[in-house]
Amino acid sequence: MRVAMIGTGYVGLVSGACFADFGHVVTCIDKDPHKIERLTRGEIPIFEPGLDDLVARNVRGGRLFFTLDGAQAVREADAVFIAVGTPTRRGDGHADLSYVYAAAEEIAALISDFTVVVTKSTVPVGTGDQVEAIIKRTNPNAQFAVVSNPEFLREGAAIEDFKRPDRVVVGSDDERAQAVMRELYRPLSLNETPIVFTGRRTSELIKYAANAFLAMKITFINEMADLCEKAGADVQQVAKGIGLDKRIGAKFLNAGPGYGGSCFPKDTIALVRTANDYGAPTRLIETTVAVNEARKKAMAQKVADAIGSNDLRGKTIGVLGVTFKPNTDDMRDAPSLDILPALQTMGAKIQGFDPEGGHEAERLLPGVAFKTGPYEAAEGADVLLIITEWDQFRALDLDRLKILMNAPVVVDLRNIYKPAEMVRHGFTYTSIGRG
Repeated sequence: MRVAMIGTGYVGLVSGACFADFGHVVTCIDKDPHKIERLTRGEIPIFEPGLDDLVARNVRGGRLFFTLDGAQAVREADAVFIAVGTPTRRGDGHADLSYVYAAAEEIAALISDFTVVVTKSTVPVGTGDQVEAIIKRTNPNAQFAVVSNPEFLREGAAIEDFKRPDRVVVGSDDERAQAVMRELYRPLSLNETPIVFTGRRTSELIKYAANAFLAMKITFINEMADLCEKAGADVQQVAKGIGLDKRIGAKFLNAGPGYGGSCFPKDTIALVRTANDYGAPTRLIETTVAVNEARKKAMAQKVADAIGSNDLRGKTIGVLGVTFKPNTDDMRDAPSLDILPALQTMGAKIQGFDPEGGHEAERLLPGVAFKTGPYEAAEGADVLLIITEWDQFRALDLDRLKILMNAPVVVDLRNIYKPAEMVRHGFTYTSIGRG
């Protein structure tokens, strides 16, 4: 089948490359000439494990193309995917749908034969109705169906999630559109992947409900971690004890500094705003958002307490990891963006290292000196702060660290190390939820 993918951001690029790897012919379209130029040269603008090889293989195979002018690709496409950004709108917290609507207008002017227009972007309930109205208004003779097909890709594991998903959700009552979507995802039948067909509005809500539930689960275990610290319990054992219950499950029960990233923060806020508009407020999600924001800000105090003073003038803090999670260079709503400026306000000098996020972090975290490795970040530090659990931080040479640091103090916001091991190596060690 022929696919046009509008948008070469995280979702569009991964989805386009994976569809091409299934054997479809995919053209990825973007208005950013610099991005298209880089992709044409084989340079991937984001860090996602395995994506560079996947793109290169399908470009060589003649199944994946990149262009600024997607008119021909849209005209010839069986399915046109809208995979543009839907950031939080300034002022009211709603999702900014201007890019989605602009894409719908452009598509409308180009389609003639029956075309399935698919919203892959995360959009609030009712957006598909608006996209359909825009296309009908712009091109009354267009033959088309608008489908919701939300993505459930985890950054750092996106290719695996696309090719071996728990489910594929398709929101459409149009039989022709359903047939096209079945054919697009037919390669997944080998893995017996469930394809869940729903109404379009239901599909749109499934995406928000899933992200909100996972954000709530993270926030729940973080509150349990606070209780564990006060009560002398171990949050990791609590998480294991409840996670073995099949009704709860073990995933997303790792206590830490709060959730961040490109999805959970904006999607929870957007769901709250949408629910309020419909007169059905989501109090649990409202509280989740508020508790998570407060938690990220409170982490700086945890570091100050480990040092023993809120006056951090003359103190150097070494930081390991600044991206919101490992295996990505994404800095969007990363906890580090709250924690490090707060520490700077207390007077601390900060030096850090991140395997992939350093370049973007230098722009977002002025005044932080980024080093070439974890030991360089720890050198001369009065405390070492672990924010992101990259694999290369999990087995550091503790004896070497102790020699390099000005004081053997570690604040581990991801519980990478065992308290007894750190004490045995002579460190003062603070972690999350282990009283």
